[in-house]
This record gives sequence, C-alpha cells and structure tokens, in this order.
Amino acid sequence: MSQPKAPQTDLALSIENVTKIYGSGLRAVDDLSFSISAGEIFGLLGPNGAGKSTLIGMICGLVRITSGKISVFGADVQSQYQVTRSRIGVTPQEIAIDNFFRVGEALQIHSGYFGRKDDPAWRERLIERLDLGPHLHKKPLELSGGMKRRLLIAKSLVHRPKVLILDEPTAGVDVELRRSLWAFVRELRDEGMTILLTTHYLEEAQSLCDRLAIINGGKMVAYDKTSNIMNQFGKGTDARLEDIYVELTKKGGGRV
Repeated sequence: MSQPKAPQTDLALSIENVTKIYGSGLRAVDDLSFSISAGEIFGLLGPNGAGKSTLIGMICGLVRITSGKISVFGADVQSQYQVTRSRIGVTPQEIAIDNFFRVGEALQIHSGYFGRKDDPAWRERLIERLDLGPHLHKKPLELSGGMKRRLLIAKSLVHRPKVLILDEPTAGVDVELRRSLWAFVRELRDEGMTILLTTHYLEEAQSLCDRLAIINGGKMVAYDKTSNIMNQFGKGTDARLEDIYVELTKKGGGRV
C-alpha cells in the first residue's frame, strides 16, 4: 500500500505534544513540543534519564509513541515511516557494528537499506573526510574504538539523509576526531543538512548549536536560541552553558 504524500515544509523536525509512557508507568517523555528548522544544528541536552534516547527512538520509529505526533519534513513518523526513515541518519551512542562485511563493502551496500542507490562520489567523500581509506579492507572488529565511531558516522550519512542525528558522537574519542567531526558537521550544515546533537560536552553545544532544548524528567526546561539562553540565564559576559545547564536541571529547577 502506498503511503500518503507528505506536505512540503521548512521544518525539518516537528515534535507536537509527544508523550511516552512505558508499561511500568514510567513517563519517560511528558508532553514535549519543539521544532527544528531545516539547515540548523540543534542541541538536545539533558542529564541521564531525561528522555533524550527515548525521544530519538520515537523519531526513528524504534519506540512507539504513546500520544502526540512527530514529523520529519512534514511526513509523519508513524503513518509515513518509509519516507521518514529514509530522510534520517542516526549515529547511535552505543557502538554496535555488524562484522559480516568489510568496511568498504558495508559502506557500498548501506544506502540500499534505505531504498537509495549507492553514490560513489559521496561515499568517497565520506571515506576521505572521516579518514577511513586505510581501513576499507578490514572487518569492523579489527578497528580501534575511534575508527568504529568514524564508521558509524559514515554509515549514518552514506544514504544522504536530510536530518542527521548524532547521539553522543564524541563520547570517549580523541581530540583529533572531535575537532575533525565538528568541522565536518559545520560543513554539512552549510550545505543544507539539519543536525540534531546530543552531548554531555556542553562547551561543544555552546559553540556548535544554533538553538537548544534542555529537558529534564521528560519535560522541557529551556528552549531557545543558544545566545538567548546564555543572555537570559547567564551571569555576565563570561557565562558558560555548563553552569546554566547545571542550574536548570537541578531537581525542581525552573522551567521556561
């Protein structure tokens, strides 16, 4: 059965009154609403257990939505899942890689999982930018931790998604990868890709993100341009997002 055609929209991602309640009664996401514009780097921040991973799971179609609606460029993630999944690339927080194919083979076939043809020029660009060239003949289990992370990023991009979700992409990696990744992310944003980033490195979020949403206990505690959050909650010109984040996510902290 063909899926309904999605309307055109400048919103890359729309979260409308989304709630997720697990069978135990845990309300992991509680009536959350925000949107991400096309072509921006957006930071989704919050402490462990805030609901970030659950929300990403719902965006990707891996977690069932209890109530509310999520759209990717106007397509509903539940009723138009074939459309939305092809528009999203996800670099997961946990490193879990199939060892059946060698690195070069895995990248060559991965677009097919999303109904897309392999684009050799784009694939070669990813290999070059992520420094995977010397490792194409290897099985993923032969790679170092940092190279496995690079492979995950390449696989999330190889089908040329419109929205890239980076879930803690620099956790435990070296400074070189961190710097090269952020340079590449800015490059992709400048070319029109939308990036949703979760990170506990708050200096990265402060430097990279056009806008931020900070959640705690499944609820929104701050949502605005990064500069506006810094001006509203910061103390003086030397304000740090890390200090603001700690204050906002304290138990019983204020909400905006």
